[in-house]
Amino acid sequence: MCGIVGAVAQRNVIPILLEGLRRLEYRGYDSAGLAIVHDGLSCVRSVGRVAELENEVKRTQVHGRLGIAHTRWATHGAPTLSNAHPHASHDTVAVVHNGIIENHEALRSRLEARGYVFSSQTDTEVIAHLIHYHYRHGGLDLLEATAAAVGELTGAYAIAVVAADAPNRLVAARKGSPLAIGIGIEENFVASDASALAPVTQRLIYLEDGDLADIGLLTVAIRDARGVPVVRPEQVSEAPLEAAELGPYRHFMQKEIHEQPRALADTLSDALALGSLSPQLFGPRGEAVLGGIKAVYLIACGTSYHAAMLARYWIEALAGVPCNAEVASEYRYRESVPNPDALIVTISQSGETADTLAALAHAKALGHRHSLAICNVPESALVRGSELRFLTRAGPEIGVASTKAFTTQLAALFLLACVLAKLRGRMPAAREAEILKALRHLPAAVAETLALEDQVALWAEHFAPKHHALFLGRGQHYPIALEGALKLKEISYIHAEAYPAGELKHGPLALVDSEMPVVAIAPNDQLVEKLKSNLQEVRARGGLLFVFADPGARIKAAEGVRTIFMPQHDGPLSPILYTVPLQLLAYHAALQKGTDVDKPRNLAKSVTVE
Repeated sequence: MCGIVGAVAQRNVIPILLEGLRRLEYRGYDSAGLAIVHDGLSCVRSVGRVAELENEVKRTQVHGRLGIAHTRWATHGAPTLSNAHPHASHDTVAVVHNGIIENHEALRSRLEARGYVFSSQTDTEVIAHLIHYHYRHGGLDLLEATAAAVGELTGAYAIAVVAADAPNRLVAARKGSPLAIGIGIEENFVASDASALAPVTQRLIYLEDGDLADIGLLTVAIRDARGVPVVRPEQVSEAPLEAAELGPYRHFMQKEIHEQPRALADTLSDALALGSLSPQLFGPRGEAVLGGIKAVYLIACGTSYHAAMLARYWIEALAGVPCNAEVASEYRYRESVPNPDALIVTISQSGETADTLAALAHAKALGHRHSLAICNVPESALVRGSELRFLTRAGPEIGVASTKAFTTQLAALFLLACVLAKLRGRMPAAREAEILKALRHLPAAVAETLALEDQVALWAEHFAPKHHALFLGRGQHYPIALEGALKLKEISYIHAEAYPAGELKHGPLALVDSEMPVVAIAPNDQLVEKLKSNLQEVRARGGLLFVFADPGARIKAAEGVRTIFMPQHDGPLSPILYTVPLQLLAYHAALQKGTDVDKPRNLAKSVTVE
């Protein structure tokens, strides 16, 4: 949720740190700061965006060849200058930190008893003072002092540490929060995300849980949680070198909505090139694993959980395999019945979502043998920790509210459902050919749907002044209604809820009046007549209906009923199409309200803490 970047080099590292922070700003944007070692320790911090920090750096003219930097999404303490990272102790040790230290209050009390004075409300300041205590009073060097300090921490952390009297030394440690070392030529780096280092190196070493790293100009030494020296494999990052640019779009969210045809085409390209729904799409062991599993557990958070909910419909309907969709943060803490013949499917845009990673570890501990990661980041912890993988090819997603990552997850999950069906003899050759044809057409159908943007923008004018909205769907479109409500909440701050349309009369109908806009998803499927009856219940209570419909559904515009007709696309892929106008509705409602579309309040992109 926060972003870390650090560098030790034989050149001024300020431009490297600032560019890294710009690339990480989607992970946190309420404050930012950096610490530089040059004739002592200098900290520069600002409240707000990285641009504010850049102005402050120019004003102070700080420079140096060793530094750490951070962009923050607040967990402990409000976004203030005193709570911004880095945190320093006695102008000697500075720390940047991602994660949450659960025992920080007890540690704070102990350190205050030793005479340490705290200037922030954060849990991170505890780490700085702990390292300083072991460094100055324990007689340890920076690496050993950091090791001693993290040994006292309970919780999750990725940290980078510098000291005023160690001008060519950067220490890093991680537990439960991602951290990578970038390898350069007579210079080295550290970051919480490969994208931060794309301008300076593609060579990365990912730290494992419990690792501690001593990073110099020419050397990188890593030891594991037991203190044993280890060699972690070097990888070549696939993060794009080019920084994301807006181009002709007003916001990254709008740009990413319009990138969905390309993202879907890229995600489906291997399957379409093969001309076959092959288990090899999920890795070399795809056929061996997928052919033998007897159940599927889909585990995810937020938008990815909505993808899991839809995939449950697909997997059970197409493949006949029992399937559960689980919220990761709930799954890991409830007592569940392990099934060693089940496939654990984790879904995450970043692959670093703390709850999803912990849920995967929990499933393995219960005895689940088989796992599949569906993810957009090839170097992520989730991908590295799973037996099988499918990489969505959405490209960088900067907007906090997920759009193209969601639809490419759906494409991947649909392929999974089809492959499971084929392996079980439920996919005749003629049906496989029909599905491949539909998948080839899907990017074009999404492009047709994007052409509805002007109509959707007009609808958004009715939503902007409202405080509440209701979204309705039936069957496999109910999860899409949930996703539409979430998008509206996330970026416009309009309270929105979603229900299966058949549940209206069991409670939600009490909310409906002329001030409650009701959005309905109306494909021409086996439930359309029942949905029409549900919509009549809304009209009878004076509710104003906004209906996205297939032409064949025969839902006409009338008093109190507005209708936008979707491109014709029958069958199980239609939920992907219906996702798009709901994204556009949320986007344009937020535009009307004047909210920060790409960086909504209180939210961050990659949730790497519980």
